[in-house]
Amino acid sequence: MKKALSMFLVLMLAIGLTACGGGKKEDGKVTIEFMHSSVEQERLAVITDLITKFEKANPDIKVKQVPVEEDAYNTKVVTLASSGKLPAVIEVGQDYAKVMDKDELIDKESVKKIISKVGEDKYYEGALKLLKTEDGKDFTGVPVSGWVQGIWYNKQMLADKGFEEPKNWDDILKVAKAFTDKGSKKYGIAIPTVEGGFSEQAFSQFALSNNANMLNAKGKLAIDTPEMKEALKFYKELAGYTMPGSNDVTEVKDAFMNGSTPMAVYSTYILPSVYEEGTTDNIGFAIPTEKSKAVYGTVSAYTVSSGLEDDQKAAAEKFLEFMVEPENNTKLVLMSPGGSQPVNKDVTESTEYKENKVVNSFGELSTEIASAFEDVQVFGLVDDKNFLKMGDVTSSGAVAKLINAITVGGKSVDAAVKEAESKLKEVLK
Repeated sequence: MKKALSMFLVLMLAIGLTACGGGKKEDGKVTIEFMHSSVEQERLAVITDLITKFEKANPDIKVKQVPVEEDAYNTKVVTLASSGKLPAVIEVGQDYAKVMDKDELIDKESVKKIISKVGEDKYYEGALKLLKTEDGKDFTGVPVSGWVQGIWYNKQMLADKGFEEPKNWDDILKVAKAFTDKGSKKYGIAIPTVEGGFSEQAFSQFALSNNANMLNAKGKLAIDTPEMKEALKFYKELAGYTMPGSNDVTEVKDAFMNGSTPMAVYSTYILPSVYEEGTTDNIGFAIPTEKSKAVYGTVSAYTVSSGLEDDQKAAAEKFLEFMVEPENNTKLVLMSPGGSQPVNKDVTESTEYKENKVVNSFGELSTEIASAFEDVQVFGLVDDKNFLKMGDVTSSGAVAKLINAITVGGKSVDAAVKEAESKLKEVLK
């Protein structure tokens, strides 16, 4: 079905590309469309101001916004692509960018040109890796912002029991054991165990720190390896010190915020809540390390549609280049301070970013978190190869089901791995 969809999109693009991007000239201006998911009033205001500033500096270009709710975003891309009306500039996440690349919807030449102008060395290495094409030669989008996941810990709670920041798996287990008192509904760490994407994300960070990946360098399934089983056994043991049942985003966040646990695996989107509670000086960020450092992260990017007419393409490149200039990129990141993190080092060091009241309240932790993008790893990213088929692995739900089975269902790691491997072999046929 996915292959059929891809061929359909390519065919429709071939016959309808001239309609892409809203490139009609109005009053001698080239008009392009910019599709993004910032539908909230405050965020729309920021983007509107940036577009006004751009149009003032480029009176021959008009930019029309196409704001789309996040839940309907990917479906909207498919609908517009199939009718040959894909906007010239589109906000994309790293995973859906792979789908668009597979369907030949991205002008990788334009993207690479803009990244080169900014300078690859200006971006955190991990952020660029997440947007690399499968062959490692190009990029699917220009990085704008992102978030990282790690272990957040309550400094005072750990200090009261004589613990410092957990550096490795053994440290994490020692802290988790010391704080667990199930009779009092107190637990050592909040981690996801639900049969859902959050569990795969959280587990992947531990697996990758043990040099275990779902795919090997040749793109073959690598779930049944000693390193992967070690990581699964550790996660299962760790789950013995978390809340009972299938824990998802809400349960993990609530347990940490209400003091039921001193540690939690979560994204940087926990920071706005910490700021609201006024406890920014009491939170620490640790990267679970075993054999190597591994941080799970995601990147939001802007990309240029393929098949644009020359004047549209030039306008789209000029607009995108403007949006990722440090001054403007900073404003985009600060639409959600704390949760959204900079991926461009110049943004991290900018005065406006540093002096933002939310960012500033976390002190040096803000810089530490942003620099964690250097250590970002995800399943399916092996060396410089960013395998498209990893999307099929995740969408199958097999990994999330495996995590739930061993943590909540009590299934043995060996049995759960065999079951997941069998399913994934069918998926990847």
